[in-house]
Amino acid sequence: MKKILLVDDSALMRRVFSDIINGDDRFSIADEAKNGAEALELLRKNQYDAVVLDVNMPVMGGIELLRRLRQEGINAKVMMASTATMEGAQVTMDALELGALDFIHKPEWSFKCKDESFSSQLLRLLDAVCRANVDNNHKVAGDKREANVKKVEQLARKSRSETGGEKLVAIAISTGGPKSLQSVLPFLPDDLNAPVVIVQHMPVGFTASLADRMNTISKIKVVEAKEGDVLQKGCVYIAKGGLHLNLVKGPGKTTVHYTDEPAREGVKPCANYMYESLMDSSYDEIICIVMTGMGADGTEGIGHLREKKKIYCISQESSSCVVYGMPKAVAKAGYADAEVSLDNMAQEIILHVGVTKNGC
Repeated sequence: MKKILLVDDSALMRRVFSDIINGDDRFSIADEAKNGAEALELLRKNQYDAVVLDVNMPVMGGIELLRRLRQEGINAKVMMASTATMEGAQVTMDALELGALDFIHKPEWSFKCKDESFSSQLLRLLDAVCRANVDNNHKVAGDKREANVKKVEQLARKSRSETGGEKLVAIAISTGGPKSLQSVLPFLPDDLNAPVVIVQHMPVGFTASLADRMNTISKIKVVEAKEGDVLQKGCVYIAKGGLHLNLVKGPGKTTVHYTDEPAREGVKPCANYMYESLMDSSYDEIICIVMTGMGADGTEGIGHLREKKKIYCISQESSSCVVYGMPKAVAKAGYADAEVSLDNMAQEIILHVGVTKNGC
């Protein structure tokens, strides 16, 4: 049974979360804390399989606790409980950058936590966090990675004429995604010879903040995809939370179209819809990339897509994943043409699509 530390300043919310978590025989609330200071003392003395952490608390909030854990070298698998306000979404991005592995949107009213959809999502995310790999020994220093990418980028520029055909990069990613994307998107050139479309599993209200954060640290343009957007080379489009992203073929263009079907694979947006929508696309090759995340989203869609289109499928290598679920599923199905570590993902993309001077 997994030992969980619950940190929240609301006694009512602690009771609600405890009832849900203790009601599943995989988990047990080992300790509770009403602020980050109390939690820090507990984490200095005890080991937990996961920490469920509120953001806004008196004495010491969740962000400050994450900073202190990093300063003191205390390893903890943390899942944030966050609000969906604009401010809450921005703070959640801070938490993910500081080491939180995932987050759940905490309803404004405690009685809504008793909904089956919330309970199942909480338990699903908690299970993924408990299983997460937090060993960072595989990571290459940023300056070394940038040097490696620069070499590949220079090679791509010299052989620009050899990267013919219209290509699209389509990424499926979940748990650990926001932090992992920081090891990929900032290293892509702004004249990448393809659009990049990303389905990152996130609820409504958070994907805009993710796109804004990625855009500020990247050379390539990163946006939250809007209804009717025309895909352009040298741009990254992140699917909006709470809707399914489809890519629609039109005369000389591909546009974004959202649909509101129920969650699939337990997620919304679901990458399977994105991949399947590309079955009649005009792209000569689609580079399908499945990165860290729980479950199997992406596998079924890629299976259908490869029957109709030329694809090159990349699964993220296991030791570099926070959760080796989605990449494992696509590799197990026999669809992966290559397994690539997180540190080499950007250069792999550049090698396969090349560069152009016609970015957005």
